[in-house]
Amino acid sequence: MKNYQYIARDFTGARKEGYSQAPSTTDVLNWLRDQGYTPVSVSEAGGSAAKRARPRSRRRRIKSADMAAFCWQLTTMVEGGIPLTSALETIAEDIDNLHLQKVLLQVVEKVQKGETFSDAISEFPGVFNQLSRAIILAGETGGTLPTSLRRLAEYFDNRDKLGKKVKGATAYPAFVFVFIVAIVIFIMAFIIPRFKLIFNQFGGELPAFTRAFMGFYDLLRYNLFYILGSFVVLMMLAVLAYTKTRKGHYLFSRIALSLPLLGKVYSQAFLAMFCKTMATLLAAGVSVLEVFQILSGMTRNDIIRDAVVRTRESIVGGSNIWSSMAEAGFFPNLVVKMMQVGEESGSLTRVLDRTADYYDRKVDSTISTVMSLLEPIMIITVGAVVLVVVLALYLPIFTMSDVKG
Repeated sequence: MKNYQYIARDFTGARKEGYSQAPSTTDVLNWLRDQGYTPVSVSEAGGSAAKRARPRSRRRRIKSADMAAFCWQLTTMVEGGIPLTSALETIAEDIDNLHLQKVLLQVVEKVQKGETFSDAISEFPGVFNQLSRAIILAGETGGTLPTSLRRLAEYFDNRDKLGKKVKGATAYPAFVFVFIVAIVIFIMAFIIPRFKLIFNQFGGELPAFTRAFMGFYDLLRYNLFYILGSFVVLMMLAVLAYTKTRKGHYLFSRIALSLPLLGKVYSQAFLAMFCKTMATLLAAGVSVLEVFQILSGMTRNDIIRDAVVRTRESIVGGSNIWSSMAEAGFFPNLVVKMMQVGEESGSLTRVLDRTADYYDRKVDSTISTVMSLLEPIMIITVGAVVLVVVLALYLPIFTMSDVKG
């Protein structure tokens, strides 16, 4: 059992601090919620006061986890009857991110001057995206702001979990690549030069495989700066093509979806987010056309965005949702069929939630497959590199031993 220090708010917004023994931070958070408190922070007790007092973060980037925590706190306070401005001020006092704190205080000022909450946050699109504004506007209009805030909190929670899954799937291949490159650099910098000195002292003709290997080594060694320069130039051209040209951006969007396994993770993650976001927006009372307008801005992949835009245009033309998605050419048959069932049965939100859960599990399964395949691939690749080096460097020694024998 560990000792944790917690800060929480009760239903009136009063601050409560204390200590609790529990196996993990999650247990403390669950205990606080069971007691009717809104958790603000939980940290392991011990060490100096300076260590326990966490400095506020000056980073401008606000993560999905930050927004999820903010929405959960605001939901609990508003449901407890605390006025919106008081709730926002209370949350801003304890928030770690200085940029988010500054934005919240500005939102409070605007609401106090008479603006609606949705109008106030619309002036900060870098923090509150179009989806957040639409859900909060629907909640204000329908008198269901606490429910809308709860849906928004769940959305950011799911988005944070999904983002971590995708990052985990892409981080491991990057590590494997860097590890292999590091091995090659170490061999070229420390091992091969010593063997070259040995071969020069022995004299005589080296085996063909060793000569070819040494020729490749000399090519890399004497042209290293040219090779690195060319690589840097190609990377810069690729970045410029991706950021500055429509064709380049479209090409890289297609490549991203075509990558073995990783492309599948990317598309499945989008489908999970698409279904969950659409369910959240429809449940909040947002119109179908506005839903697709919001969804089109939630991806930077041109192929996916074009499919969403085409779907919206077909709906505007009078088609139903599922047939419009089928004509777009991107959405799998499963999503189209589930959408058809939801439309025809009048339970579209519930069907979309189930479809999102299905693709969440698919993402987990695909990531597990990627990890299970990468481990043997990494071992084989590293083994192949070492084998080639060992054969090239020790073959002359074996040959000389045979001659002497």
